[in-house]
Amino acid sequence: MPNINSNPQEQNLELNNAEVIFYPGLFQPPESHQLFTELLNQIAWKEEPIKIFGKSVLQPRLTAYYGTQAYTYSGVTMQPLPWNEPLLQIKEKIEPLVNTQFNGVLLNLYRNGQDYIGWHSDDEHDLAKGAVIGSLSLGETRRFIFRRRDDHQNKIELNLSDGDFLVMGSGTQKFWQHHVPKTAKSTQPRINLTFRVIK
Repeated sequence: MPNINSNPQEQNLELNNAEVIFYPGLFQPPESHQLFTELLNQIAWKEEPIKIFGKSVLQPRLTAYYGTQAYTYSGVTMQPLPWNEPLLQIKEKIEPLVNTQFNGVLLNLYRNGQDYIGWHSDDEHDLAKGAVIGSLSLGETRRFIFRRRDDHQNKIELNLSDGDFLVMGSGTQKFWQHHVPKTAKSTQPRINLTFRVIK
């Protein structure tokens, strides 16, 4: 894992065989609210199909992909749209923090509490081996749960709120899965951005 610059807010999460660092409220209002509004209105959101057990189904959320390298996951190859101003603003702040230059970002828009993402690991062939993934949450607070791939009862749960930044480093995708479950409580939208290093 690249050297991560020290920050008084950073919290190292206790996940066996994985390096995960949490920066609560890295982006604060009004900046976080402005970024949320700009991304909500400027991103080319789509409801894309993915392949699950050989069948094509629509994802239960809206997605978009920006950057400089194509990216394939769940049987879908996404061609990148060019970086826009709010994405570059975020990139400029997080890259020095994690000592990584990201060349792609996958965005998910959870429109309400019924939108979710199932258990998965971000371990696609296109991702650079050993590179960190930087995950920024904007908007509504949602539950985010890790579980061990070899022991599904071993779970760690976070509430990711507006402006929170989570860094998933060495071992995270190999030994752990994560998901954002449905909730009846949440009615406001949430945007999640996962910055990646694509080969």
